[in-house]
Amino acid sequence: MACRTCLWLLGTTFFTCTVRLVVEGTEVGATQESHPEPGVVGSNHSQAGGGHGSSISGIQIVTFKWHHVEAPYLIALWILVAGVSKMVVELNHSLTSVIPESALLIIIGWILGGIIYGADKMQTFTLTPTVFFFYLLPQVILDAGYFMPNKLFFSNMGAILVYAVIGTCWNAATVGLGLWGCWLGGAMGDIDIGLLQFLLFGSLIAAVDPVAVIAVFEEVHVNEVLFIMVFGESLLNDGVTVVLFNVFDAFVSLGGAEIDAVEIIKGIISFFVVAFGGSLVGIIFALLISLLTRCTKNIQIIEPGFIFILGYLSYLTAEMLSLSAILSIVFCGICCQKYINANMDERSVTTVRYVMKVLANGSETIIFVFLGISAIDPAVWVWNTGFILLTLLFIFVFRFIGVFLLTWILNKYRLVPLEFIDQVVMSYGGLRGAVAYGLVAMLDENKFKEKNLMVSTTLIVVYFTVMLQGITMKPLVTWLKVKRAAVTELTLAEKIQNRTFDHMLVAIEDISGQIGHNYMRDKWHNFEERWLCWFLMKPSARKSRDYIFNIFHQLNLKDAMSYVKEVRATHQVRESHDNLILYLQTQDIVPSVCLDMHEQDLTMRESEDFNAHHLLQQHLYRGRKQHRHRYSRSHLETNRDENEVQEIFQRTMRSRLESFKSAKMGVAPAKKIQTKHQKKDKPQKVRGEGTFSPFLHVRPHSHPLIGNVMCMLCNVYVMLCHF
Repeated sequence: MACRTCLWLLGTTFFTCTVRLVVEGTEVGATQESHPEPGVVGSNHSQAGGGHGSSISGIQIVTFKWHHVEAPYLIALWILVAGVSKMVVELNHSLTSVIPESALLIIIGWILGGIIYGADKMQTFTLTPTVFFFYLLPQVILDAGYFMPNKLFFSNMGAILVYAVIGTCWNAATVGLGLWGCWLGGAMGDIDIGLLQFLLFGSLIAAVDPVAVIAVFEEVHVNEVLFIMVFGESLLNDGVTVVLFNVFDAFVSLGGAEIDAVEIIKGIISFFVVAFGGSLVGIIFALLISLLTRCTKNIQIIEPGFIFILGYLSYLTAEMLSLSAILSIVFCGICCQKYINANMDERSVTTVRYVMKVLANGSETIIFVFLGISAIDPAVWVWNTGFILLTLLFIFVFRFIGVFLLTWILNKYRLVPLEFIDQVVMSYGGLRGAVAYGLVAMLDENKFKEKNLMVSTTLIVVYFTVMLQGITMKPLVTWLKVKRAAVTELTLAEKIQNRTFDHMLVAIEDISGQIGHNYMRDKWHNFEERWLCWFLMKPSARKSRDYIFNIFHQLNLKDAMSYVKEVRATHQVRESHDNLILYLQTQDIVPSVCLDMHEQDLTMRESEDFNAHHLLQQHLYRGRKQHRHRYSRSHLETNRDENEVQEIFQRTMRSRLESFKSAKMGVAPAKKIQTKHQKKDKPQKVRGEGTFSPFLHVRPHSHPLIGNVMCMLCNVYVMLCHF
């Protein structure tokens, strides 16, 4: 299967190259015909045929119009090739568990680039900065921001900003100054690069790629704090890197002789204005998205489109205003996710998540494949051993120094300090990727005489970090015994305990008169509940944010899932029983025990169906009108009542209260359903100790704390419902 898929991938690439060669041959022939030799007279050059002055001898049944579809056809072919490449990579999971997916895609890019270069004798397809920054990168960054764990991110926001801003400036300055010092010492030979150009190269090579970091760290499953530190730093690092790159590019254009103290101060101010201005643009667009989804009750079919369009517009608007487009779309995704998930329909939320993942994964695949293809081009390769080796050395050494130095400062103020092992993993996790390549490809050859040397060095750094560090990351984490992420979900008791502990910390800070992290988070939570939720959320969404309702909704879902599993297991037992009887009958074997239980089985099924019918009629919502299924271009469902969920909740709350009273307080249990199939002297027991429905299987909890809390919550809510 893997061999056939690889052959199909190579065939698709060969087909692309063949189409291009055929088109080039057709163009040559057309050029020769349009310029005839002297003395040769063309026939029938009448203009009556309309068109563009061309001769028409008759109606053609089929014509070859390659130029009419050339651009979209090639785009579709490359998307297909990238998708097949990812499918080839995922065929062998034992291989991807050792070598990162990004490294395998780069290797496939090398193979495809070799095929293209062998066919065209030049590299026809390359990853251009325009395609990368305007069409591939935005959906990757939007996906990362939208799925960012907000509580974890904002809890470590200070440390992430320190690593992303101060750490990036440290790496850019030290790498640039280190290379400049070695150049002055004669370690690189005779190359035409000055101090400002070294600093510019240091700023772009300091870009830590979030795509490569996410791919590696998700496979390793490191703990949450370490993951958010590296992921958040790499995500914000890209925006800071682009801002630094633009500042140093302006310095290079201005010239070293024209730079004075005033220009340096203007550059520092520009750095902060561009960074914070881009973040502000993203927040504004996040508020706009939330407001739009608040008003999409009657057009739910198109509400997912607003997230993608406005998210992309936030990126373009920041780029238009010369602000940080990456930071803009990052904070747009971070700030809007909570409100749009509450405002939109559940199916719209699912659509947004799946489409965003499809776009992000497709863009990542195309980026890494073209990083491999771009290397198969002799025109861009310029080798300088000293420059390349010193760059590799400096990016490792100075990142380790910067991470350990900044962590030493941060641990003085952190309640839970970062351990030495975590610092090693953070230092080793600085993978470079397509952002550095996109920036170096933007350099102007007229201003940078050694542009090809910088491009070659950047490609080697990307390949070295993605492949070597990516392959050795998992063994390093295992060898250092880094704390892994917990795979189990928190129980209800743990959630109550954590929430109680948070409130206690806020109270302690308030009593002691100290304004700490928990105090500020509590104030922000109160402001959000009072103003932002009222302004950005639908009224129905605000009602559904009831914490008691959410807890009982989760319990009901768990009970329904357990019921489905039990029913499925029962059906599997029945199927096994039927298959055994069929096998014995075909083998003419008479069992010693009577296995013909169909009569009893049918009786039990009728009884269960009858009980289920009455239970559903009693405990599930009955619509006021029958649903009429009809086609609609703007609605996916008709006759939806907003009060349906609330009515189910109130009814099930009363049922739970009766069950807990019967189990914990000695109150008489709820009446059981009597059917005509049950005998009067031995009534058939209904599953569970309380009233049962597929959405509410009431059972007394084994933990006394949970039982008492549930009783208290039920009593409080039922009294509130009566009032």
